[in-house]
Amino acid sequence: MNPATTPMRSGLSRGLIELRQAFDRSELINQLLWPVLTLTAVFFLRNKEFQDSGFKLGTLVMPGVLGMFIALGMLLMIQYLTVEREDGTLLRAKALPHGIRAYFLGKLVTTSGSIVVYLAILLIPGTFIVDGLRLDAVSAWLTLAWVLALGLVATQSIGAVLGALVSNPRAAGAMSVPVMGLIGISGIFYPITSMPDWLQWVAQVFPVYWLGLGMRSALLPEDMVVVEINDSWRHLETLGVLSAWAALGLVLAPLVLGRMARRQSGARVAEYREKALQRPG
Repeated sequence: MNPATTPMRSGLSRGLIELRQAFDRSELINQLLWPVLTLTAVFFLRNKEFQDSGFKLGTLVMPGVLGMFIALGMLLMIQYLTVEREDGTLLRAKALPHGIRAYFLGKLVTTSGSIVVYLAILLIPGTFIVDGLRLDAVSAWLTLAWVLALGLVATQSIGAVLGALVSNPRAAGAMSVPVMGLIGISGIFYPITSMPDWLQWVAQVFPVYWLGLGMRSALLPEDMVVVEINDSWRHLETLGVLSAWAALGLVLAPLVLGRMARRQSGARVAEYREKALQRPG
């Protein structure tokens, strides 16, 4: 077996096993909860008009919601890493040849697979809930594919870096506050052009806005571009920003995860468990 491909095969196998476990009967309701609640919100927005544009807010929001769920992969990765650092999973991975690399790849597979399922749950019923989505063009699906691929790598790699830095699952939970705040200013639920200029500039630094924009460019009719900044889908800028975040994450994540793994030991895992038992319920 080629040593260079061993981590990839191990990571893929691990990720697929965990993905099946994530959607077994006991977990299925939890997995469906957020997509269903989000679809409910889109349903109530479906006939509301955005300002005086004549465009339905539900149609504008639906692609952005898909971008939001891709971005939430960042939180999933943080949660996985902090929990599995405490329960000894990371320590066991460290003991195997190329174990940390395979572990990271496995988490990418598990998280990406979960997100793709969420997107299907949103998009398939969503086509019947809102009007005007552009699903019959090859270019739409190609754009959706490259935005999805770059977005998954960018957000999860950064999530891995953050997950390696936070100290415990409760700290990981606290990370959801700034992430949801970032989503709130990124034009997911309401076009960003309706927000103050300074908020627009802040949002454009991070990948969440570009994920939403990329999804809108793939799925909305061309005439809806008038509600975007500069009346443009800005494909080159979207490609550039998402690629930059993906590259940054892929460089930093292995370095930070490797450093975190070197600090792991049986005594440290026992310390984590002792602290977990002492936390109030």
